[in-house]
Amino acid sequence: MIKTTLLLLSLSIPLHADPWPLVFKEDFSKGLENWQPTDQKKWKIITVEDSQVYELLGKSNYKPPHRSPHSISLRKDVLVGSFELTARIQTTQTTRGHRDLCFFFNYQGPAKFYYVHLGEKPDPHSSQIFVVNDAPRAALTKSKTGIPWKDGTWHQIKIVRDVKSGRIDIYFDDMKKPAKSVVDKTFTWGQIGIGSFDDKGYFDDITLRGVQVKHP
Repeated sequence: MIKTTLLLLSLSIPLHADPWPLVFKEDFSKGLENWQPTDQKKWKIITVEDSQVYELLGKSNYKPPHRSPHSISLRKDVLVGSFELTARIQTTQTTRGHRDLCFFFNYQGPAKFYYVHLGEKPDPHSSQIFVVNDAPRAALTKSKTGIPWKDGTWHQIKIVRDVKSGRIDIYFDDMKKPAKSVVDKTFTWGQIGIGSFDDKGYFDDITLRGVQVKHP
């Protein structure tokens, strides 16, 4: 037993089940002071099924410097490199090809970040992992699988980002098999955020584990 423990320590393998330390848990029961939206008028807290949720009401009155999502709410004062993020989400948009919710990560500014577009129909502008790097968003994936949204249903999302390998894995409902994956090392730190390109939805029970970093 002692030998096994020493071996694990020598390989820097964590002895706990979770890959990274807890950074925060958010159930929106204490308000929105930790969140910074691109348009405050398009976000509010409401009660859904006895739970406080963060509601996005539609396209934000925000014009990004390059073609990319309009509705973004960033977690304030938290920068991470590698991380695992989980959340409950629900679209409240009527069905259409590009109805979506989005998650933003390694966000370094309005023109430097990654995001995953959880679009209903896959094409070069929908249902992909994107990078915005001082230019209009560019798809890093060529996914041919859309997101199977169900009206009035909560879905589970998990995002795992490992900056050393460059790996990005996106899970939707199935937490064992990624729905979308890519390897890219353009950005290795930044904020995380939630939102949509121009649609509506609910966000709740967000948990972030990761490696916190200071602004370079």
